[in-house]
Amino acid sequence: MGGSVRAALRLDLLIYAGGAVAAGVTSVASEFYGYRVWGNFATVGYLAAAALTLAAPTRRKIPVVVAAVGAILVPLLFLVFKRAPSFTWGPWPWSFPAQPEVWVVERAARNLFTHGTPYTDLATLGRVAHPDDYTPYGPAMSVFGMPRALFGDHPLTDARVMFLLGSAAALWAAWHVLHRPPVPVRAMHLVANPLTALTLCVAGDDVAVIALIVLAGALAYRVRPVWSGAVCAVMVAMKLTALPATAVIGIGVLAVCGGRALARFLGSLVGVGALITVPVLAADPASFVEHVVKFPIGLGQASSPASSPLPGHLIAGLGPVGHTVALVLLGLAAAVITGWLVVRPPLSMADAMTRVAVGLGAAIVLAPATRWGYLVYPVALLGAALAFARPADPGQESTADTGPDVEAGLSTGPGVGTTPQPSGLG
Repeated sequence: MGGSVRAALRLDLLIYAGGAVAAGVTSVASEFYGYRVWGNFATVGYLAAAALTLAAPTRRKIPVVVAAVGAILVPLLFLVFKRAPSFTWGPWPWSFPAQPEVWVVERAARNLFTHGTPYTDLATLGRVAHPDDYTPYGPAMSVFGMPRALFGDHPLTDARVMFLLGSAAALWAAWHVLHRPPVPVRAMHLVANPLTALTLCVAGDDVAVIALIVLAGALAYRVRPVWSGAVCAVMVAMKLTALPATAVIGIGVLAVCGGRALARFLGSLVGVGALITVPVLAADPASFVEHVVKFPIGLGQASSPASSPLPGHLIAGLGPVGHTVALVLLGLAAAVITGWLVVRPPLSMADAMTRVAVGLGAAIVLAPATRWGYLVYPVALLGAALAFARPADPGQESTADTGPDVEAGLSTGPGVGTTPQPSGLG
């Protein structure tokens, strides 16, 4: 066994050991029931992956699958069956088998079917608004709550199940669009890491947005600007966090495919976005603005509970001057990343995912109001960058595509670490 192989296996073991430690600490120290359940199962999953790495060092992908099953699938199924159908909610947070995001999305779907808008009119509450009364998502997020709204309380209609299935479908589609490149073990580690696994088990909405970012990037760099714009519209209509990713992907389309492709990208983005948003906005514009715009930026009737002790929040906590300093640092980071995009636009899928990961990571760390859980964005997107950084097999490339999105002469820009050829889902 060569030195590089031994080093890779040692790093594998370190990753699984780190995951087991993180899960074990969560299982005993977290105040949230769902987190503790996840920690118990995930600890076993990561330890089993470490044992398999020692037992079968030549089969490195099998332990990753075991870790993913133990840290994602098993605790998720336990929690959704624990919740439905007859679970009685106890005092927060000791007995909750799901984070508020889950039932907020499901409530949004019920409201959409009943009132034509996913957003509760806070004036009808008859009391002071609470953060959990808000739906700080775009209308497209309601899709993941529709199975429960349509078919009732059942473990498999839990929004987390829909988030997991939707995320898997989007990632599979991205992999297919990119002609099924080999996925390195390190990228798989970033998918099965504790942050991503915990997010999927207790909430899941952010992972679904990440998966769509990856799909939009894959479509963009396979010269499918219309489809890429449509996916970007959906993910922005799910969560405004996707806006920076959309900007990066748009710059990539311009750099690789030219102005006409960018125009098609933007046309699709605006058209699909309007189709999703305008009917909901027309139904109750005041509630839309209150939930989607005012609440996330701290101007709503209730304040966001996001307050993890990351640098931006700690600096802002020093007082008015500290809050100003945090905003200035955030602005400087945005300016630096914008300059990076202008001077060296992303010319490949891996480039784009890296830029989005860095940009969102900086925003999360420096924002005055933030959560640890949001770090799943840079971690998972770096995994996507690593997964799609390798050159595709030229023998797998498509040599012809008569679809309307493909413009003559656009097959010369870089794609997944190499030259993209017109291709797509169809």
